Amino acid sequence: MSQTKFIVIGIIALVGIIILGFVNPFAWNDAGHRTVVERASGEQFVQYTPGVYYAGFFAKVTEWPNQISVSYQDTMKHTVDDYSVTDGSIEIGKVMVRFGGGVPTTADVYGIVQYVLPVDEQEMIAMHNAHRTPQSLVAKRLAPYTSECLSSSAQLMSAEMHYSGGRATMAQNYLDQLQRGVYLLSTVEKTEFDSLANETKKIYENVFQTDSSGNKLRKFSSIKEYGITVADAQITTVDYEQRVDDMLAKKIESATRASVSKQEAITAQQQAISAKAEGERNLITIEYEQKQEQTRQVVQAETQVKLAQQDKEKQRIAAEAAELEARKIKTLADATAYEKQRVMTANGALEQKLDAYKSVQKYWADAFMNYGGNMVPLYQSGGSGTGTNAATNFMDLMMMKTAKDLNLDMKNK
Repeated sequence: MSQTKFIVIGIIALVGIIILGFVNPFAWNDAGHRTVVERASGEQFVQYTPGVYYAGFFAKVTEWPNQISVSYQDTMKHTVDDYSVTDGSIEIGKVMVRFGGGVPTTADVYGIVQYVLPVDEQEMIAMHNAHRTPQSLVAKRLAPYTSECLSSSAQLMSAEMHYSGGRATMAQNYLDQLQRGVYLLSTVEKTEFDSLANETKKIYENVFQTDSSGNKLRKFSSIKEYGITVADAQITTVDYEQRVDDMLAKKIESATRASVSKQEAITAQQQAISAKAEGERNLITIEYEQKQEQTRQVVQAETQVKLAQQDKEKQRIAAEAAELEARKIKTLADATAYEKQRVMTANGALEQKLDAYKSVQKYWADAFMNYGGNMVPLYQSGGSGTGTNAATNFMDLMMMKTAKDLNLDMKNK
């Protein structure tokens, strides 16, 4: 009996486990996702918090990523049947756009847009009810909206403008439209010079429509209906059609030739300016050197004049000094002569007469001393017969004669 009871309990437990497997009221929400729950009663709610939660018996759950990245990186265009969610991203394939300008051209655009699904529960339920799956949301709303924003951004410029530096402008316009809505555009007619055809052509250019305050008018954003926002958008590559590449190559070649010609003209002009500047610099150098030489000569002449003036002054001073010296000598000579004259007048020039007297006596004494002949004749006739010394008489006569000639009075007074 006990064994039968245990078997029944086991069977009941197994059936319960099997039934619980099919009608499990609990479910699991992965991180980075939210789950839309539809209970048997028809109630709907969204589970945002990750982990285990109570969904209810016989509830239907649909998992959505918090963010969906629409990628258009593949070179092949994808259909809805090809869409699959891989790590929150769905690949739709390249997007073809048509540029504006005088020559409409196309290009294949590659990139990625990151859409953030609504955080409001009612908006999330409304989006879920409208699209049911991420693939349906991308195919019916996100992919067309992405293509529309790309096309509108491309229409605002020509392929040449994009190539020549408009990439950032296009990327900015693209992100702005994704976040706030597609621009409303108007077409205006303009003229443009075609450098390749060397002629002026009419072109049609797309411009923004604005309100009275200057704000851009926009088409209602289809993603805002459900509170979907854009986190980021990137245009990674723009592949122009071959016609654009050929046209750009020709324009680049033409622009290069024009740039080279312009550069050569600028170089020639610069060389002329440099030559002129060099000539002016040489003239300034020559003028400066000549002025230096003139200044040197002037300074040298002035120096010579000053030296001559200084020499003349020296000579004048020397002449005055010589004149003063001559006057001094003359004055001293006059004084000496006057003194001698006065002395001579006082003593009758006795001193001079005595000097002359001594000199005369010395001359004839020396002569007499050296005389070797007879003082008197050897033979004399007559005479008084008195004996006298002839030499003594001669000396007496000479002394008296000298004293007489000098008017010298030898007597004591």
